[in-house]
Amino acid sequence: MPKLLFSHGRNHYYLGMNATVSEKGQVTIPKALRDRLGIRPGQVLDFGEEGGRLVARKADDRDSVDALYGVLELPARPDALIDELRGPAA
Repeated sequence: MPKLLFSHGRNHYYLGMNATVSEKGQVTIPKALRDRLGIRPGQVLDFGEEGGRLVARKADDRDSVDALYGVLELPARPDALIDELRGPAA
């Protein structure tokens, strides 16, 4: 018998829960796993393959440009630097 992950009323969830792939390739992640992993509606997941297994990971919510905000110390405001490089806006 598989190891019990979660039990609530008549619903019992075991490690190795099953889901069926729809004709569109969609799969419903069981609620117990969504709750346990903090996966909310609208959450973006990255999918990959590791050793013949499908692996899903929460995608980084931050934009890669936003993640770098404040990393560089600039000698002037970005608009002034752009004007210096390109010339003032017409």
